[in-house]
Amino acid sequence: MSQRELILAFESSCDETSVAVVQDGTQILSNIIATQIHSHQRFGGVVPEVASRHHVEQITECTDLALQEAGVTYADLTAVAVTYGPGLVGSLLIGVTAAKTLAFAHGLPLIPVNHMAGHIYAARFVAPLTYPLLALVVSGGHTELVVMRAAGEYEIIGDTRDDAAGEAYDKIGRVLGVPYPAGKTVDEMAHAGHDTFDFPRAMHDSDDLDFSFSGLKSAFINTVHHADQIGETLDRNDLAASFQAAVIDQLVGKTLIALRQHPVAQLVLAGGVAANRGLKAALEAALAREFPETTLLVPPVRLTGDNAAMIGAAAHIELAHQHFADATLNAVPGLNFQHA
Repeated sequence: MSQRELILAFESSCDETSVAVVQDGTQILSNIIATQIHSHQRFGGVVPEVASRHHVEQITECTDLALQEAGVTYADLTAVAVTYGPGLVGSLLIGVTAAKTLAFAHGLPLIPVNHMAGHIYAARFVAPLTYPLLALVVSGGHTELVVMRAAGEYEIIGDTRDDAAGEAYDKIGRVLGVPYPAGKTVDEMAHAGHDTFDFPRAMHDSDDLDFSFSGLKSAFINTVHHADQIGETLDRNDLAASFQAAVIDQLVGKTLIALRQHPVAQLVLAGGVAANRGLKAALEAALAREFPETTLLVPPVRLTGDNAAMIGAAAHIELAHQHFADATLNAVPGLNFQHA
């Protein structure tokens, strides 16, 4: 076995099949990602059965490529890690089954990883994490504020009460005629438009840390439908800008409240929506204005989406804590961090 800590990591929670080799939790030796976007675009979202079939077809080749690119063999590995939740149950099961099989076949420890922990630890490839820290996790399925008082300790202090932010982007993207996934295109449109529609900011005046995007989504859809009914043409870029401004105001506003209640030196922006230029810029400006001592950490765009490298980074912490699973490990589609 190699003196290096080498973790073979699997991620298959949704519509990306990804396998990576991560060294010592900080160095990506390989990060193979087989995307399924084109298969799901015509449906306007992920079809679970289609996603599962693609994972079955891709996972063996992705594993071979990850080992080959990293220049390692199974004999060099320290452990095998896998996302076991949250996510689509059929998709998760493919990764879990592959990881369990390889761990058993090669006598390697099996490390179960929470998908959301992976998103947070993607920031570890930018700079070391210092604790306590606050993480704003924003993706297609989750919008959460998480306090980490130590490595591997997670406490949700704010959560979405309905739609996740990324989910809302995809839903209004369909109304705008934007292909799935809509986030990047809507962000680009927003930068070309102006906030002229004054969409609602849910729970903006409350001191709690929860989010709500359902009312904003409904207001957007109703505005567009009403215009269609009366034959009015609305500027699509202005619609996108107004929607994004409302999302960002809520995300940044709640994050600032959380920082006042939980002073930290680092704020991690994680999840697929971390690639949003408008959100990153707004957080940077807000921190410079109110919390200049707090550093914003954002993973590079290639690591904001679902990928196995982030699972390998989170698994490094679980390995240090000796958190292992056995052959009974199963997918947990509703897995979550501990709520406050």
